[in-house]
Amino acid sequence: MEIKRDTYLKKITSLMWNGQVKIITGIRRCGKSYLLKNLFRRYLLESGVPDENILIIELDDIGQIKYRNPLKLSAYVMEWMKKVPGKRYLFIDEIQMSDKVKNPHSPDGAKITFYDALNGFLHRDDLDVYITGSNSKMLSSDIKTEFRGRGDEVRIHPLSFAEYLSAVDQDKRDAFDDYMRFGGMPFSLSYSEKTAKEAYLKNLIDEVYLKDIVERCKIERPDVMGKIIDYLCSTIGSLTNPNNIASALSREEKSPATVKTIAAYIDHLEDAYLFSEAKRYDIKGHTYFDYPQKYYCEDIGLRNARCGFRQQEETHIMENVIYNELVRRGYSVDVGVVTSYERNKQGHQVRNVREIDFVVNCSGERLYIQSAYALPTEEKRNAEIKPFSLTGDSFRKIIIRKDVGEKWFDENGIMNLSIYDFLLDPETI
Repeated sequence: MEIKRDTYLKKITSLMWNGQVKIITGIRRCGKSYLLKNLFRRYLLESGVPDENILIIELDDIGQIKYRNPLKLSAYVMEWMKKVPGKRYLFIDEIQMSDKVKNPHSPDGAKITFYDALNGFLHRDDLDVYITGSNSKMLSSDIKTEFRGRGDEVRIHPLSFAEYLSAVDQDKRDAFDDYMRFGGMPFSLSYSEKTAKEAYLKNLIDEVYLKDIVERCKIERPDVMGKIIDYLCSTIGSLTNPNNIASALSREEKSPATVKTIAAYIDHLEDAYLFSEAKRYDIKGHTYFDYPQKYYCEDIGLRNARCGFRQQEETHIMENVIYNELVRRGYSVDVGVVTSYERNKQGHQVRNVREIDFVVNCSGERLYIQSAYALPTEEKRNAEIKPFSLTGDSFRKIIIRKDVGEKWFDENGIMNLSIYDFLLDPETI
């Protein structure tokens, strides 16, 4: 089965031969290697690039483990370049597995890393370099420092619903129901039986992500790390912070972890692209709150697997799907907070704090989005649109729903948009 990932392929091809290292990042098993080694490589071959001018080094392959040493990696690439004339393409997969080694020419014990090896290639005008990695701190935050400003990041996500739908033989409604359950990890589509999909996803989050984080980050309390994953998965779209999590875990643990440890572990989960934090933004005050925040899982199928496919709250799951789609499209996404003062039945003025699910910013434009699985009554509809009326501005306002067909605007100019139209057509918003 081949899954088209045209958006990402277009991004990569637009960056060819720009003198930068192309850094393809994202959660493990989301399709980074497939994009580079299959789709992009095919594009090069069809464009006339000889196969021998493409060198692929897979650092997670036991047969190429020696190239985790940046000195051996550099020597191998330079030797290959001597044998192959013309313009060449270098792909290095899972670069975070590279080692630090002692600089044999440094008396002070300085270390050599893969950054040094890659920076050594950048002066060549006959070599175009592409790497993949699953560690945001090692890559994303170091693009401007370790790569000396000569790195371009292309962030890859699990399959969007549009990509998912293009790969399955289902109508959009049945496909969406499956997507809400199994998510968009590409390899899960190779299983036809639902039980096999569930087993694959459960193994992925338990045996790949959790173990990888524990080993790479030298986690001293893997039991606590596992419970934090459970907590975040069961509370997607809900407000929380390390203090809340510490309180919840202290009721279960004989030796509870500190708030500092929990905050560090959450940071590791974000670093591995497993979860994203959505900050709360005071719309009228134009400031961010320090806490609490919301966390969303990078793939809803992984979240469901960790919950044993039991907690199927469609409202929260759809909210997570919408958040992921907004991020995938490159938007900056926050949780909106609006405050008002109203009189209660006793005539006393009380402070009310209401939320707008998403404050979305892109290319200088802002819009407000509410996620509503269904609004069967006028009371529920009024509850959803009330925060919109308190913003005090005229930015576009949208409710994304599963219970509507064609988009329509109410008397206040609020767009009611089908979840299917939103996910399948980026132009709808």
